[in-house]
Amino acid sequence: MTSTPPTRRPFLSRVLQPLILLAVMWALRLVDAIFPDSFNSWLGIESWRFGGLDGVLFSPLLHANWSHLISNSVPFAVLGVLVCLDGVKRFWGVTAISALIGGLGTWLVNSPGTLTVGASGLVFGYFGYLLIRAFVAPSLGHGILYAIIAIGVGIVYGAAMFTGIFAAGTGISWQGHLFGAVGGGLAALALRPKRVVGSR
Repeated sequence: MTSTPPTRRPFLSRVLQPLILLAVMWALRLVDAIFPDSFNSWLGIESWRFGGLDGVLFSPLLHANWSHLISNSVPFAVLGVLVCLDGVKRFWGVTAISALIGGLGTWLVNSPGTLTVGASGLVFGYFGYLLIRAFVAPSLGHGILYAIIAIGVGIVYGAAMFTGIFAAGTGISWQGHLFGAVGGGLAALALRPKRVVGSR
């Protein structure tokens, strides 16, 4: 009796992962619009308050207002899909590490009592991951492909990312952006695939 080899996850399945997460963000914003301060005030990251650490997990799903969510939605979807093309498990791994490092960095570096919400830390995390993964590719071919993608991502989003860290306006968390990007870069290193070794 022959066994059927496992099939790879279809492309659509991968693309849907970040879109489902984005849909959750929109649903929570709608609920918070109907019932103001339903989530943000008690599930955001409140710096230097241990009770505010639960925001590390929940704050990426929350946004201060509709314009905040809309500004994050397109880069989140685009960069999230690019990350998810590497695999569903890798996408969630990058998401978790970016949220953890970005959230803890924001909690520690921000002024005490500052409340932070938003998915921009994840956006910067995906950006950092896509840039660094070219250096830890499993093969030369993958490295070239990843480098081309990294250059494209850098051209499209590089200026906005640079501004979001070094010239963020009032009320914008450069801490979340910076540490999110660091988290994404660390995720690329921590989750790097084994290099392909040729046989003799």
